[in-house]
Amino acid sequence: MEMRRPSAAEITRRYGAALLAALAALFLRKLLAPVLGVANPYHTAWAAVVFAAWYGGIGPSILTIVVDLIGVWYWFLPPSGSFGLANPRVDIAGMMGFVIFSAFIVAFGESARRSLARSQWAEEQLQIAHSDLEGKIQQRTSELSTANESLRELSHHLQQLRDQERRQIARELHDSVGQMLAALSMNIAKVQSQAQRLDPKVSAAVDENAAIVAQISKEIRTISHLLHPPLLDAAGLASAIRWYVDGFSERSKIKVDIEIPPEFRRLSDEMEIAIFRMVQECLTNIHRHSGSSTAIIAIREEDQNIVVEVKDTGTGIPIDRQKEMETVRGGVGFRGMSERLSQFGGELNVKSGSGGTSVTAKLPFPPQSASPLERRTAS
Repeated sequence: MEMRRPSAAEITRRYGAALLAALAALFLRKLLAPVLGVANPYHTAWAAVVFAAWYGGIGPSILTIVVDLIGVWYWFLPPSGSFGLANPRVDIAGMMGFVIFSAFIVAFGESARRSLARSQWAEEQLQIAHSDLEGKIQQRTSELSTANESLRELSHHLQQLRDQERRQIARELHDSVGQMLAALSMNIAKVQSQAQRLDPKVSAAVDENAAIVAQISKEIRTISHLLHPPLLDAAGLASAIRWYVDGFSERSKIKVDIEIPPEFRRLSDEMEIAIFRMVQECLTNIHRHSGSSTAIIAIREEDQNIVVEVKDTGTGIPIDRQKEMETVRGGVGFRGMSERLSQFGGELNVKSGSGGTSVTAKLPFPPQSASPLERRTAS
């Protein structure tokens, strides 16, 4: 442990203060002489020694002792005003006693001063360590924030790539596989036109193949639209949700009410996709887990925010599942919804009980939403 060494200016101040204290003690003792007499001239000198030991250290304390000893000898020990001694044995014993007790005072004072200095040094080192630790914490926090921001950007980019890939797959299914199925259907129709020339069993197989191809075409069209609803680009979010709900209700037998203002304006492509996927995920969860026969989808503007709410009247989410959703191990569906919304500064809130579940998303309204024609022109 290496404590700080005093500077030359600080040493000078200590010796100067010790000298002034010694002279002040002599002057004060001279002023008090009419009251205290001359029998014990060291009263004020003790105070000067104590001050020097506390403030200055060993060197300044020795200076104070020497100055006060000489001053007392010259001014107060008879004969006054000289270095002679009227009673040498008594006076020298008194001076020796002053020196010895002053040495004890200096020793105790130096011990206390060093202890205080060590405490101050330890406190300074603790403050330095604390500052270093705070600096490292701030640096790690900054690095973590940067990493989280990079992770959010990467997640956003991956989500965009996923949506683009879905759109591309949907287009390929519609334009490629759909066209081939259409051609196959036309060829089967030609064979069916010659059904009177075919064996009845062969004719029945042809009719069955035609029905299978029609069913495949329908499934391909449904899958293509689910991957990326064409209405989302052409007519907007409200039309796409109504189309999806119609198909969902038909397949699941769940009655879904939709509450969307007729004047609801268009949003950015990414925001419309995010809201559509949220509604899609919520309805899928209702069908799989809730046991509810009804659901409500409400989209509205509220205080410069877009509020999307999906409610059911099912059994609700179990308590342990709700607690798990609050951790990083929460469900992929809710976590995916939350990540999508966070890209737009939105938030997701899930409330569930025995009366059903409510999933609410709140997103800040974009400054200005482009029209479909403007988006197509820009792209």
